[in-house]
Amino acid sequence: MTAGWGLPDFDDHEGVHLFTDPASGLRAVIAIHSTALGPAAGGVRFWHYASGEGAITDALRLSRGMSFKNAMAGLALGGGKGVVLADRPGATIDDAQLRAFGRAVEALGGRYVTAEDVGMSEARMKVIAGQTRYVSGLPVAEGAAGGDPGPYTSLGVYLGVRAAAKRALGTDAMRGVRVAIQGVGSVGGGLARLLAADGAVLTLADVDAGRAAALADELGATAISADAILGVEADIVSPNALGAILTERSIGALKAKAVAGGANNQLATTEDGWRLHAKGIVYAPDYVINAGGIINVGLEYLGQGDEAEVKARIARIPARLDEIWDESARTGEPASTVADAIAKRLIGRG
Repeated sequence: MTAGWGLPDFDDHEGVHLFTDPASGLRAVIAIHSTALGPAAGGVRFWHYASGEGAITDALRLSRGMSFKNAMAGLALGGGKGVVLADRPGATIDDAQLRAFGRAVEALGGRYVTAEDVGMSEARMKVIAGQTRYVSGLPVAEGAAGGDPGPYTSLGVYLGVRAAAKRALGTDAMRGVRVAIQGVGSVGGGLARLLAADGAVLTLADVDAGRAAALADELGATAISADAILGVEADIVSPNALGAILTERSIGALKAKAVAGGANNQLATTEDGWRLHAKGIVYAPDYVINAGGIINVGLEYLGQGDEAEVKARIARIPARLDEIWDESARTGEPASTVADAIAKRLIGRG
């Protein structure tokens, strides 16, 4: 893919693979950023993009993030990502497309291991697994590693939010702490329930306004429009939807002391990490705080440990964040820059 080399997010990917299957209508991208630590692992998302180049760019950004995430989580896995293009907003992927994607994964011979992401589910991963060995996040026996990564991602983000509260507010007791959550799907919704149990004061928003309103009623929270959530009065803002939402404009509107959430690629540009830093906002690098899901499915694929081991590794996320924030304080560089430098060293690109 000659044009790919010139894309701003190409970042020396080992491979960018484009697949079509005329019989099912599948159009898919699989990006492999690094296999330095092991096979490139990362979920596949089903999403509608304005252009094919937009889909490739998303796959590149997500794949690079998975390299860094897996390295920082101490997993013997590289970084990759799959994207299946929906032909229209709100479309549903069918079994024929899932099977075709499974064949595409199999054709890469184990260099990429797929798992569940936006627009997918355990049931859909089972269909993919009918065509390839290189899949994780499948239903498992109670107490085993694996299965739906969402609750484990929520757990890691919850621990990271508490760590951010301690760093920015001087307390990890969440009672009365105001948290604005953008996106209340699998990860954001799980986070909201954990924080509500701690007595946090929650403001919720989602592109599905009805979903946000229903969860707000359940938890005694407040629901507002998705457009307003990043500028709300809060102690912590937690992005848990799609990426590139931290821009010069949205950062200028932030009133929070910390940003800590599960969305991938939250910074629209590298400069936005500096903008957060200049405002004195504590930022939890997304691929560190949201690693719970890949820890779960990664250990499942690698056959290393059970659910107790998964939770023990997720419990290390606050310490990783503290390491990054401490180095940021020493060097004067943003947490995002510090995290990238550590991750690059781990995958041999330092």
